[in-house]
Amino acid sequence: MKLEGKVVVAQGGGPTAVINQSLAGVVLESRKFGQISKVYGAVNGVEGIINEEFVDLTQETTNNLESVAKTPSSALFSTRDKPDDEYCKEIFKVFRAHNVRYFFYIGGNDSADTVRIVNEKAELSDYEFRAIHIPKTIDNDLVLNDHTPGYGSAAKFVAQAFIGLNLDNKALPGVHIGVVMGRNAGFLTAASSIAQKYQDDGPHLIYVPERHFRMDSFLEDVKAVYWKYGRCLIAVSEGIRDEAGVPIVTKLGKFGQDAHGNVQLSGTGVLGDLLAQYVRDNTEISRVRSDTFGYLQRCFLGCVSDVDEREAREVGEKAAQFAIWHNIDGSITIKRTGYYSVDYELKPLEEIAGKTKFMPDEFLNAEGNNVTDAFKYYVTPLLGSDMPSAGGLRAPKAEKILRK
Repeated sequence: MKLEGKVVVAQGGGPTAVINQSLAGVVLESRKFGQISKVYGAVNGVEGIINEEFVDLTQETTNNLESVAKTPSSALFSTRDKPDDEYCKEIFKVFRAHNVRYFFYIGGNDSADTVRIVNEKAELSDYEFRAIHIPKTIDNDLVLNDHTPGYGSAAKFVAQAFIGLNLDNKALPGVHIGVVMGRNAGFLTAASSIAQKYQDDGPHLIYVPERHFRMDSFLEDVKAVYWKYGRCLIAVSEGIRDEAGVPIVTKLGKFGQDAHGNVQLSGTGVLGDLLAQYVRDNTEISRVRSDTFGYLQRCFLGCVSDVDEREAREVGEKAAQFAIWHNIDGSITIKRTGYYSVDYELKPLEEIAGKTKFMPDEFLNAEGNNVTDAFKYYVTPLLGSDMPSAGGLRAPKAEKILRK
């Protein structure tokens, strides 16, 4: 059965360097099918849908779509709205009025939940409708996915940034703390480990939300590394928490909340300042610095993984094929099939929506302060074919004459 009508595609949550590849994939693939009358883009995600703010992407040139595809951030703009049942009723009402038969939402697990609820509204109303969730998140925390589009490019940025920090820290030794995005999962912070090329390279310590963070253990770790190398480079997830599950950043007593009531972690340098001051106060190390990467990781134009680009395009294309060609609903997932190859599968929306994937134990060392080679093996191909590498001098030291 050919389901005739319009397509609506939207982007939700935080933008990424490759989310527009998925947008272009959906639009260009959808325009190939005769039963599609129009392809609309919703401006500002689900908020744009209920306000009927659509752009007609049927009339967008292929050339410009390809240009947009290579541009970071959400071309349709985004939203942090987290629709509830009533909100989704309004979305469905708009879809019905516009004869929208296909809905593609590019986003994380909250976006998957929105797609699920809207799809249920259509089923209850006996309205023929196909809804597909297209994965996107730099946090890499969508279940049933080996990895998610957006992660590879953000991980590449983090890896390159720590290569630079490591070189800086070698030249002028001290303690340097880099705070990386990651509320619940540490995949992005763990990508800093790619900077560990030589034996004494940092980051020497890596802390992620999957392991409890103890201030006293942290201090002992720092002192041990500093005693060994005369310096210490540290990668920390913004979401590290203590044994009670309390985010470490709240120990300062200075924090705000986001639109969903979560402690605000991104866009603030509080955690880095707290940790740096703790080291200063409890050691004799004078040179202690911190940097908070903040939003730089998401849309950095000059640091896009070609593997990430390709896969982000394909999940968009596969979404259109599953919905229009095969006439089914679900969430697109990426499955690793070799080193390195992937395939795409469609999973039920309820198996993805509202769930969080965490780093497996095999990726983390027993001490909880670094990652294993298994993680490096996992992440390396996702960084792309042109991941740079730093060199170092190997010439022997000359013999001293006056200072023997």
